[in-house]
Amino acid sequence: MYRRFFKRFMDIVLSVLILFFLLPVYLVTAVAVKLDSKGPVIFKQKRLGKGGKVFYMYKFRSMCVGAEQRGSGVYSGQDDARVTRVGRFLRDTSIDELPQAWNILKGDMSLIGPRPPLTYHPWPIEEYSDEQLRMFDVRPGITGWAQIHGRKDVEWNLRIRLNNWYVDHLSLWLDMRILFMTFFKVMSNADNANLGATVAVPPVTEIPETAGSMTDVNRPDV
Repeated sequence: MYRRFFKRFMDIVLSVLILFFLLPVYLVTAVAVKLDSKGPVIFKQKRLGKGGKVFYMYKFRSMCVGAEQRGSGVYSGQDDARVTRVGRFLRDTSIDELPQAWNILKGDMSLIGPRPPLTYHPWPIEEYSDEQLRMFDVRPGITGWAQIHGRKDVEWNLRIRLNNWYVDHLSLWLDMRILFMTFFKVMSNADNANLGATVAVPPVTEIPETAGSMTDVNRPDV
């Protein structure tokens, strides 16, 4: 019942509340972004959603215009020169993610779920294995199981395994725990930088120690 109906109902209610009550934050942020650097206030980017469907994910722009065509095209950490002054604050506080409330209301995303990957990173959809494709069985989220077990510092092969674990164990109780732990991650700005390779060769296969405190995460079939 929760997976099929109540989760979506909660997403609609919460996204409406976020858009309404945080309207002043949206307005102030929009003005700050516009005054800080040239370019649009909202940055939209193609991501992979439920069923591998491509959708546009929205963020407050935190980088200079054309950032995807410079360097690796992927955010590389706090020293990334493409990030604007206001953008650095938005990333540190995760305020740049707030426009995704609109994605949730539209049905592209959920509040809790696997973070939607880029269409080209870590690899194109055609290169995902059947096992890896299971992460697309649910709507992607603003935060998720992998985010509270490393956030940006989780190698992608391992991140997908954590995402699949979430798909297999999705429940109201699990979503509440993820939401609660996300709050502390954001408040402390923990794991908010890429410290290692986002895609390792050979791939990382071990579950991080931080995940070991949560039930069943060390199972070999995760």
